[in-house]
Amino acid sequence: MELHKLTLTEVAKMIHKGEIRPHEVLIDVFKRIQEIEAKVRAYLTLIPDKAYDMARDAEDAIFRGKKDILTGIPIAVKDNICTKGILTTCASKILYNFYPPYESTVTSKLLKQKYILTGKTNMDEFAMGSSTENSGYHITRNPWDLERVPGGSSGGSAAAVAADECIAALGSDTGGSIRQPASFCGVVGLKPTYGRVSRFGLVAFASSLDQIGPITKCVSDSALMMNVMAGFDPLDSTSAPLDSADFTEFLGQDIKGFKIGIPKEYFIAGMEEEVEEAVKQAIHLLESLGCIPIEISLPHTEYAVATYYIVATSEASSNLARYDGVKYGLRSRGEDLLDMYMKTRSEGFGQEVKRRIMLGTYCLSAGYYEAYYKKALQVRTLIKKDFEEAFKKVDFIITPTAPTAAFKIGEKIDDPLQMYLSDIFTISVNLAGVPAISIPCGFTQNGLPIGLQIIGKNFDEARILQLSYAYEQATPWHKMKPNL
Repeated sequence: MELHKLTLTEVAKMIHKGEIRPHEVLIDVFKRIQEIEAKVRAYLTLIPDKAYDMARDAEDAIFRGKKDILTGIPIAVKDNICTKGILTTCASKILYNFYPPYESTVTSKLLKQKYILTGKTNMDEFAMGSSTENSGYHITRNPWDLERVPGGSSGGSAAAVAADECIAALGSDTGGSIRQPASFCGVVGLKPTYGRVSRFGLVAFASSLDQIGPITKCVSDSALMMNVMAGFDPLDSTSAPLDSADFTEFLGQDIKGFKIGIPKEYFIAGMEEEVEEAVKQAIHLLESLGCIPIEISLPHTEYAVATYYIVATSEASSNLARYDGVKYGLRSRGEDLLDMYMKTRSEGFGQEVKRRIMLGTYCLSAGYYEAYYKKALQVRTLIKKDFEEAFKKVDFIITPTAPTAAFKIGEKIDDPLQMYLSDIFTISVNLAGVPAISIPCGFTQNGLPIGLQIIGKNFDEARILQLSYAYEQATPWHKMKPNL
């Protein structure tokens, strides 16, 4: 049996029944990694020796009668989530030698369950990008077409899941960085409500937008991951004071009568025809399952990209000031302290990170703060109100995840504005703080996956998963695998 092809739900059941052992799953996953990682390049760091130690710990726990949801499950973790004593670079040269002295809250929760860490996945440097071409180390390739990008910034995690190089993965989402790569790679990516999952140990990009979430092979896997990941954390000042919920509670329940909002602003010129058609077919299918489509308006959508790139770059400028060559990471030689700062940052950061730091610093500078940052925060409030008004009329909002399928490597790298527009449908969700998921909803004629985005009310992840599961079970898309 090819264990690497199984879902988390399937592997967990087999481990719990004693039909397979964690060691067997891990051997099969690492065999798969050996076979195809040279083509896909989803990982920055692989830790086979530690992974086999973790598999032994999982088997010991099972022998003692301690079987949790994730016990013995090989999971990959995005390289901006701190793992104690394991290299964590954020795909940046400036952190080429950073071994965190502490564990993130999310991975601590996974460790309590005795999960197995396969390695740290590639990403756009400091999560700044939509294609994983901005990594300081190498480009990850889309398993469905190795000439195309996997999306970003969690491209390594999405590619690893799609290529069966792990059973599930963790990503982070600041403006679509879980959902857009999930769409491009034909997997499931959930961005939880802001505050639902602790950010402690997530290396900050834009603190008011960042959120950790799961990238999985199917919807039920995401629900199981959320059962472990979610919950209040006193170490995160923005953590919502809510107990963890059972996110599998509504899976398989009827969705008849759900009102689904179709925002007119999300079906725009410039969207690929095949994407629009696939999403419209998905809406028709949901209607046939008993959902009621209602046209709605999110009138401030046109300002979302501009607002996001002021708020996010401003926060990035502040957060990335800590990388100065003094305390950790890269230190370049300089004639004096100021020279050392300048050389370290100019040699350590890539082009896109420098671009965003400069944009953010400009927006926060004296004389421009009110014209840019303050105004962006005011527009952000209007975007949030758009969602609040929409959710008075509907239960969910349905949109494409991205305006296109995966584009070719190099196609947009020299045009930052075109690259930024690839997140046009995901950005508003982060500005509003609401939860959203991307699930596969079809393929282009070239065999590239297309993603459907389902947006829900704050802390309504369980029902988002319910609707997603109903759609998934009525379609074949999640069962399709790339031919590698």
